[in-house]
Amino acid sequence: MKRCIAAVVAVLGFFALNAACAQQYPTKPVRCIVGPGPDALARVIGQKLGEAWGHPVVVDQRGGGGGTISAEVVAKAPPDGYTVLLATGTHLILPSLYRVPYDMQKDFAPVTLVASTPFILAVHPAVPVKSVSELVQLAKAKPGALNYGTGGSGTPPHLATELFKSMTGVNMVHVPYKTVAAAITDLMAGQIQVMFTVGPAGLPQVRAGKIRGIAVSTAKRSSFVPELPSVAEAGLTGFDVFGWNGILAPAKTPQTVIAKFHAGVVDALKLADVQQRLEGLGFESVGNTPDEFGRFIRADIARWAKLIKSANVKPD
Repeated sequence: MKRCIAAVVAVLGFFALNAACAQQYPTKPVRCIVGPGPDALARVIGQKLGEAWGHPVVVDQRGGGGGTISAEVVAKAPPDGYTVLLATGTHLILPSLYRVPYDMQKDFAPVTLVASTPFILAVHPAVPVKSVSELVQLAKAKPGALNYGTGGSGTPPHLATELFKSMTGVNMVHVPYKTVAAAITDLMAGQIQVMFTVGPAGLPQVRAGKIRGIAVSTAKRSSFVPELPSVAEAGLTGFDVFGWNGILAPAKTPQTVIAKFHAGVVDALKLADVQQRLEGLGFESVGNTPDEFGRFIRADIARWAKLIKSANVKPD
């Protein structure tokens, strides 16, 4: 009986401590680790969280290792909510290409998917296609004649193109570049003919007529570029790929702390000036629940692992 009472007291004490932590959190600066890609999104959201909490959110760029360094820092950080990761789609792909010192599902606790951005399926203006169906017809008529560029093997746009190839049965040749900018430059020059480009990077060239956008990679049309149909709309049912950024905390971070962090991000995303700034960066706000984000992560890891194996994708 005494043991039962002690156990109950311990459990109640644990929940009381968690509640106290959530009420007090944060009591010091929070560090947001950013891996590959720009840190502008983290700074926009971090500024609003800092204003609401009275403690700054410090953005710490750790871009080395293609994202492995940033993930490892957070995976090994104390699970107290003071070190979080601004994750991207690349973080979920890396474990299928490399041996990494962490487990994306076991070592992290999902907080929320913050924002997303579409990829734009674009061609050089000299390529005689203006729709997905016309591109598929051309690629099937001339197998291996079209070269598609990416910012590197195993990147989300690379896998988006491999998914496109697998769903349409076309044969296009991959030309990996060291950067997205270099690939776009060669697309404009006609050195490559096709590319799934990250929306913010490719849209200025599409609007300037230097490349031709024919579709977006999301399941539905994007408010970011509403004039373009989706690939799914063109007949590839189930095709839904996009760039994204989301918050992950170390595993075992108290749920009350995660809930407070989630609420802070969602509140920030509702602000008109934040929405305007995200739109300027080419992002659409999301702000889903930790459970929803967790399901998204598990599904994406499984999807890309399967595709990487079937397409025999190898790192550069």
